Amino acid sequence: MLTILGHKQRFCDGLSRRGFLKIGTFGLGAVSLGLTDILRAETRAGVTSSNKSVINVFLGGGPPHQDMWEIKTEAPNEIRGEFKPIDTKVNGIQICEVFPKIAAMMDKCVVIRAVVGSTGQHDAYQCMTGWGHDSLKPMGGRPSMGSVVAKLQGPVDPSVPPFVGLAGKTQHMPWSDSGKPGFLGTAYTAFKPDGEGMADLKLKNITVDQLDDRRKLLSSFDTLRRDLDASGTLNGMDAITERAMGVLTSSKLLEALDLTREPDKVRERYGDGKPYKFQFDGAPTVNDQFLVARRLIEAGVRCVTMSYGRWDSHGKNFDLVRDHGGKLDQGISALMEDLEARGMLDDVTIVVWGEFGRTPRINNNAGRDHWPQVSCAFMAGGGMKTGQAIGSTNRLGEFAKDRPVHFQEIFATVYHNLGIDPAVTTINDPTGRPQHLIDMDPIKELI
Repeated sequence: MLTILGHKQRFCDGLSRRGFLKIGTFGLGAVSLGLTDILRAETRAGVTSSNKSVINVFLGGGPPHQDMWEIKTEAPNEIRGEFKPIDTKVNGIQICEVFPKIAAMMDKCVVIRAVVGSTGQHDAYQCMTGWGHDSLKPMGGRPSMGSVVAKLQGPVDPSVPPFVGLAGKTQHMPWSDSGKPGFLGTAYTAFKPDGEGMADLKLKNITVDQLDDRRKLLSSFDTLRRDLDASGTLNGMDAITERAMGVLTSSKLLEALDLTREPDKVRERYGDGKPYKFQFDGAPTVNDQFLVARRLIEAGVRCVTMSYGRWDSHGKNFDLVRDHGGKLDQGISALMEDLEARGMLDDVTIVVWGEFGRTPRINNNAGRDHWPQVSCAFMAGGGMKTGQAIGSTNRLGEFAKDRPVHFQEIFATVYHNLGIDPAVTTINDPTGRPQHLIDMDPIKELI
């Protein structure tokens, strides 16, 4: 907590005390952690000059793999479903008819048709960490990719958090997980624009112009937060406090979140994802967040996570895919177009996936149920060898037939794209033991 002291005032309760302005604390669930604590932790980790980044889009509920990137035209009716495949810009690759815009950009995309290794848990954890819940659970669990990146690479810009989570609260809470810090601790939690931390970026009852004496302001910081860092050097602590003030007095993050700064034509191209259908206990199809993600990456955020739609299609699966798929097609294609136009697509990896797939057989409610045996993923950008469809399932979409790709291989690929070598990079856990980020190698076809 940063406290700026003012003149003595007498309040209506009869107490005479100094007025104060409290700014700069990120609300992290039940823990209130000072911004200087967060920045101190990042400083200890070191900062690199990399500007590579990732946008991780979680399709909460489990998208139907056989109704998206690999239509089963030869399967019987009770398996095949209602959709037709369409040609894409890449000869020989077909995808579902609800994705015409993506099909036209297939040379810049990758569809992975046989993702394996799902633990079957109905949450975002594996898509955020690459691991199951049990891994290192006694010491807090594995950190999410965003937390790892914040730890290893720190901020691009001192006034912009390296890790931002856009997922809003859902009734089924595990679908609104933006990525937990695990054993790294709360200093590496995602900044959430709709959480308490957002208010901390706005100076209350004071303008930046009023902060005319920066040094005098720094001298009035709450002494309770001026504890010495691990090295015992107060100067280092003061440098971190300077960075905290940079976040609080900069408008860069707030401007990135302000979509009114975008031309109407750009916003129309992304769409708003409304009306929100099939949401129930999950996330809405907020297409605005794709545009926000692009703006955050431009501002210097390294990792942006989203939760898009509610894909738990136990009933009306095909109506849901038509609705969600069409909106996803618009949002993702607009995001790719914008990144390419800005010369950023090779630096930004886009990943779109869910926690598992759906049953091959269509149930009596025209739905598909949970199917952890195989799922799918979409990737783009990141300097990868795109224009590919990797892997396949058998005729009925039950199991991986050719080139199964594990969750961890996708994570290793993204880390590679970010400039982090997953084969040699480790992070110390609370016991001091080095832990590898992931156990598998990147997808060889993509790097």
